[in-house]
Amino acid sequence: MTLPAWLQDDPRLRHVHHRPAASGVTAPFPDWVTPQIRQAVGRLGVQRPWEHQVGAAGAAWSGRHVALATGTGSGKTLGYLLPVLAATTAGSLGHRLRARPLDVPQAHTALYLAPTKALAHDQLRVARDLALPGWRPVTLDGDSEEPERRFAREFGQFILSNPDMLHRSVLPSHARWARFLAGLRYVVVDEAHRYRGVFGAQVALVLRRLRRLAAHYGADPVFIACSATATAADAHLACLAGVTDVVLVDQDSSRRPALDFCLWQPEGDAHRETADLLARLVGEGRQTLAFTTSRVQAELVALRAQRAVPQPIASYRSGYLAGDRRELERGLQSGSLRGVACTSALELGVDIAGVDSVLSCGFPGTLAALWQQVGRAGRAGQDAIAVLLARPDPLDSYLCEHPELVFDRPVEQVVLHADNPAVLSPHLAAAAQELPLTAADAAWFGSQTTVLAERLAAAGLLRRRATAWYWTRPERAVDGIDLRNLAGGTVDVVETGTGRVIGQVDPAAADRTVHTGAIYLHLGEPWRITDYDPEAGSALAVPSRDPWFTQAQGHLGLDILAEDRTRQLPGGAVGHLGAVLLRSQVTGYLRRDSETGKVWDRSPLDLPERTLSTRATWWTLPVEALHGIPQRALAGAAHAAEHAAIGLLPAFAPCDRWDIGGLSTVQHPDTGQLTVFVHDGHSGGAGFADRAFDVLPQWLAATADALRQCPCEAGCPRCVVSPKCGNGNSPLDKAAAITLLDLVLSPLPAA
Repeated sequence: MTLPAWLQDDPRLRHVHHRPAASGVTAPFPDWVTPQIRQAVGRLGVQRPWEHQVGAAGAAWSGRHVALATGTGSGKTLGYLLPVLAATTAGSLGHRLRARPLDVPQAHTALYLAPTKALAHDQLRVARDLALPGWRPVTLDGDSEEPERRFAREFGQFILSNPDMLHRSVLPSHARWARFLAGLRYVVVDEAHRYRGVFGAQVALVLRRLRRLAAHYGADPVFIACSATATAADAHLACLAGVTDVVLVDQDSSRRPALDFCLWQPEGDAHRETADLLARLVGEGRQTLAFTTSRVQAELVALRAQRAVPQPIASYRSGYLAGDRRELERGLQSGSLRGVACTSALELGVDIAGVDSVLSCGFPGTLAALWQQVGRAGRAGQDAIAVLLARPDPLDSYLCEHPELVFDRPVEQVVLHADNPAVLSPHLAAAAQELPLTAADAAWFGSQTTVLAERLAAAGLLRRRATAWYWTRPERAVDGIDLRNLAGGTVDVVETGTGRVIGQVDPAAADRTVHTGAIYLHLGEPWRITDYDPEAGSALAVPSRDPWFTQAQGHLGLDILAEDRTRQLPGGAVGHLGAVLLRSQVTGYLRRDSETGKVWDRSPLDLPERTLSTRATWWTLPVEALHGIPQRALAGAAHAAEHAAIGLLPAFAPCDRWDIGGLSTVQHPDTGQLTVFVHDGHSGGAGFADRAFDVLPQWLAATADALRQCPCEAGCPRCVVSPKCGNGNSPLDKAAAITLLDLVLSPLPAA
């Protein structure tokens, strides 16, 4: 496909990367694949599988764990389905099953786990299309009715679910799932790269609890991890599931279409230009996805694009209710819906055939996420277009100037810490309620098991009897663990007049997004929040015609709790790594004009202070080293350097920019020096600050380079102005920030 002339000739187009088409390499079906399975697969159009599908399936069938890391649309589904089909339809047992302590009638079973309900339902459609006699795939998630759950327990061979359902429903009630667990031969972990940071650590512990209970019932399942965008996927699966002997299959032998991938530097607002491109591409007959940066922007981009063309365009984001999601997914799959503005909720949501183009408004934080979005284009064998529109922030601008960082660099290795005590302790309590916890369970949960069990006992959560620890409370331990949010639970947005729940918000974001007076967008409709009760987990809303949107403001404080490591930097600065306590509070909000963004006024809010114990990296510079920067410019220098460094950290650590935060001060009370902090945004840390410390000199050098390359004079959103700054981006001094970073990175003059 050649780019449309109007796209090629636009001065905002900074770079085009052409990926040629590939014809693909096939291989014969393995001997253990029965004629019935071959016929069923043939009905899906597969006469000979791709070479990598056969390699992955064969390794799994032989009993080895498999990390299948090939491109989006490369047929990873068949790679795991072949061994799953062969095992669950064979009607015999014995492979990788231990001697079973319970006399439970059983047959081989398999479990598929996806990070979203939509992806599991999409895979169910593929599994059902096989139409094998006696083949009974079934989904199990929060939308499942009780008859569906009962069928899964009593008859399910291949259950498609998600880690949340496994954690909350299956594992706590494992005795009711004895039949399924006793025959468990395969566990498929799809989109494995999404399990990173704190969420990844949570899921890793759920999988360890699953393995522990499967062993109790006599099973030793093989894990198959699938990811279109992962580096060292075998090491990631080993860390995620706590397994060894992982086979890596990462040579993609599938047929793929050509792709023209463009880097685009907007002249104005990136979201408005995304809406313009979405409308134009849809108007030319191209089914298009536009990935945006937030729920609000997904709604706004869809509205703006829809005004420009008659073809149907909608928004898709998390927080929608099940019926709304399903209708949008059906429209995408059928092709009746021609354009969608979405958040990362659709990054891996459904297998959409026939999408011609993908727009990514802003670098999504990691190359893995970017290529996952881009991989949605061309999945029906058609050549495709992808466009990354740079947002006005340091990282996006830097990538436009250095396209090799997008196209010539492998995707990031996934970081997760399953031994994070803040995450591990609640899961040990859950494991103790499932089966009494013993010292031998260190084989599943690691060397901290006994120490943390004793702490839980001292806190009154567990009770030690003889050689085991037991759960002591009447409530379920799992109800205190939210895999996706350490704060737990959700905040319901409720229509005042009817009591209808129109959406849900994570508690961590609720103070900023559904405070009293906030404008909340849902399915393109604005709602004004009239009352917010964080303790009750609810926000009341009424339809709004107000010509403004809202932006929360607040303040942040930070205390150093412990310092683990230090390193000397060239200019007399010192880098530090350790534990910190964050103190944050939303104190008010701005009303901004919907069309111009101009601030109308500011309103105060009376919300509680939130605290978070996490990890940070920071660097300090003594006052005698700050020559060349006027005293009045020091605060602006530190603040601007902090913003620029946060914006560039995702280029060096596998984090989303919203996973991290920062604070800077001319004289921090705990250091007595100019100090710039960058911290993880999750309780106990997520590994990002640790990685930042390891690459501190390279990271700060790239930050200084990005500041110099930005053409603005006083600082702009491309370099130092942050959309999430709680201080309203004041003070900021770009020139002084460059001088400050030069002082940090330059050798001290000889004495």
